[in-house]
This record gives sequence, C-alpha cells and structure tokens, in this order.
Amino acid sequence: MDFNDIEKLMDDFKKSEMRELEITTDGFHIHLSKNEIPFLPVREKAEQPAITAVEENVPPVTKDTQAEGEFIKSPMVGSVYLQPKPDQDPYVTVGSRVHKGDVVCIIEAMKMMTEIKSDQDGIVTEVLVENEDLVEFDQPLFKVGRG
Repeated sequence: MDFNDIEKLMDDFKKSEMRELEITTDGFHIHLSKNEIPFLPVREKAEQPAITAVEENVPPVTKDTQAEGEFIKSPMVGSVYLQPKPDQDPYVTVGSRVHKGDVVCIIEAMKMMTEIKSDQDGIVTEVLVENEDLVEFDQPLFKVGRG
C-alpha cells in the first residue's frame, strides 16, 4: 500500500460505522480504532516493554489528594498536546472552568490524534503534565476542583 491508499483507507474508515479495523499483509500492518481505549491483542500486550521513566512522573493519588479534587485521566498511552496547534493557546489552564464533554487536550498514539474530553464539571486547579509528555493509561492529566 502506498501513502495515498492509506490516506483513502483512513478517510473511509473515519466515515464508516466500524469501530476498529486491522489489516495485515506481506510486510504491512495497520490497526485503526475509534475507541477511546485502544484494543491491544494479547500477543502485543506481552511484547510491550514497560516504560519506567513515565511512571516516575505520575503524581501519586492519595486519599488526601482525592478529597481535594477529582482528576481527568488519560484513557490511553501516547503523547499529550495541551494546545490545538503549537502557535495557539492551551485548551485549558489553571483556573479554567470545564464542563463534561469539553476538550482539554489531545493524545497522539500511532499517528492518530484523539481529543480528550472532560468527564466532569469544575475548575482546573492543576495541570499535571507538560506539553508533549508521554502519558500512560489512567495517568492523571488535570486536577479538577468543584466550583
């Protein structure tokens, strides 16, 4: 498959009602997914190396921090982008009011950009990641307080 074929395939997939598509042919493999939590076959999970450097940056969630607010967490592994484009303002900053469904960042995984939306209403009290950080599944991205 050449680049134009892949672009057409991705465009057709985007317009379709399919949630996932995986194609493997001689020397080529592509997996497309519209799911917020990516599907990883068992064989791939076993082959995935542990990423320890990222785990060191994950803030610990204790009973004290949970009582002070809730977290918007990453639904997937990937690179986080806090703004739509490099020359634009961030989606949210400390003090921003968010509502359920508001886009708070983008996570890129396998060249696919996924908008991450708030699952709660409140005010962002802390941004726990930096632009272009590699994030893990279920890692807290933003702390949201009620207000």
